[in-house]
Amino acid sequence: MQPALEVADLSFSYDDKTAVDHVSFDLPPGAVLGLLGPNGAGKSTTIKMIIGQLRPASGTITILGRTMPADRDTIQARMGVCFEEKNLYAAMSAAENLRFFGRLFGMRSVDVDGLLDRVGLADRRDDRVASFSKGMRQRLMMARALVNTPDLLVLDEPTDGLDPVSAIAVRDLIRAEAARGAAVLLTTHDMHEADDLSDRVAFINAGRILVTETPENLKIKHGTREVSLRRRVGDEVREEVVPLEDPATAQRVAAALADPELLTMHTREATLEDVFVEYAGRGLAG
Repeated sequence: MQPALEVADLSFSYDDKTAVDHVSFDLPPGAVLGLLGPNGAGKSTTIKMIIGQLRPASGTITILGRTMPADRDTIQARMGVCFEEKNLYAAMSAAENLRFFGRLFGMRSVDVDGLLDRVGLADRRDDRVASFSKGMRQRLMMARALVNTPDLLVLDEPTDGLDPVSAIAVRDLIRAEAARGAAVLLTTHDMHEADDLSDRVAFINAGRILVTETPENLKIKHGTREVSLRRRVGDEVREEVVPLEDPATAQRVAAALADPELLTMHTREATLEDVFVEYAGRGLAG
């Protein structure tokens, strides 16, 4: 299957500062790739080249079988983008924003009600965006990104500013788009979100891709082979950590399961942020 997005040996510099340093990755249709890294790692510059806002200093970007930026207009007609920065028209209503954006794609009609319903804004279709909260504007940005039923969806912090219920709705929307066959490139500082949504993640730092792998494989590789047992002992809760390699572990776990004071039992696996710190030496939000 031909990748929906293929980035090969991509580089870009601002004056004498290298922002993206020979980056390569690919994204097949119907998959979600989380592009993760701390602020200043090169994520935004990479995205700007992919959507055609910046021209690469070197390397190639192939999107849906065409080359960016040479075929920018054709590619952008099949792409949906949701920026972290809200660039909506505040004096227009939600419906007017969607219809206006549809006209930019040459669309004669837009399923305004359907899109607004998908992001929970159907009851605010005729209200001016100036009256919307930050979270409502973010949801409208998501609806706008879907106006043209894109084959490639580029999402920069799509749940930023959303309450937990709205964030869950947006994540469900992302899954539905991937299930439809859209390729989704996602940036987020929410590691639970990245783990939940991404088929693969690519960690970037100082302009370079450090690793590209499934979240599960990364957590298994960098986690510890231990089981944590938490029991109630009197008025206290005590934790016992049992190494899986210990020959006595099976008996200890069986005894714990038979203990009515056992509260929780779980493996001690690494988180995605743990993995990134191991590669880059600092947290994702730093």
